[in-house]
Amino acid sequence: MDPIKTRREGAILEVTLDRPKANAIDLATSRIMGEVFAGFRDDPDLRVAILTGGGEKFFCPGWDLKAAADGDAVDGDYGVGGFGGLQELRNMNKPIIAAVNGIACGGGLELALSADMILAAEHATFALPEIRSGTVADAASVKLPKRIPYHIAMELLLTGRWFDATEANRWGLVNEIITSDQLMARAWELARLLASGPPLVYAAIKDIVRDAEDSNFQDAMNRITKRQLRSVDTLYASGDQLEGARAFSEKRDPVWKGK
Repeated sequence: MDPIKTRREGAILEVTLDRPKANAIDLATSRIMGEVFAGFRDDPDLRVAILTGGGEKFFCPGWDLKAAADGDAVDGDYGVGGFGGLQELRNMNKPIIAAVNGIACGGGLELALSADMILAAEHATFALPEIRSGTVADAASVKLPKRIPYHIAMELLLTGRWFDATEANRWGLVNEIITSDQLMARAWELARLLASGPPLVYAAIKDIVRDAEDSNFQDAMNRITKRQLRSVDTLYASGDQLEGARAFSEKRDPVWKGK
């Protein structure tokens, strides 16, 4: 069975990780996910993606340990974009929404952290249990202390304890908690809102945020004002930039063309 299912509606792509029983990711699945997300990135007609898991119990528990026992190397070929196709995918300048429909632990939580917004079903639970297996949650160790309070991030990394959607929301790890039966409806509602927005501005925002993560404020601002970021340079020279100003002055909704 195909472990990745996609649904396309207008400018929105829904990607469902569907590998019963737990939606764990092996090397082959990771490579497929990389191809799917690279295709989304490179398709000019797509603007927003939703990532979720099949079923109601698991979003993703991360690495498929059964596949590892059968010979999948932990340092094997994950494909373009690294583990899950997102964590290291370059130039991903389109919004991605993670709709966490259940357990998200280990690499599954790291995969959710690769999204720009996270919606969680009310029964969703989270953990980084790698510490208990004598290994490191590498991507989470890089990202989590930048997303939530440092001491909370370190506690979660060092203890591997489980936490629920309410706590995740309290620390700002998820944007919203949604009832299970409304999770995907809310994800699509948000995706449609984003799809109606200016794609060149989204690209510039994501490019700036990535660049600024490892820069001090003035260096980041210098690269923006000198138009050294390709997406910002494209935006400032675009018709969409002019359209935004015209629509405002004419008191109408802008028509974004992405160019």
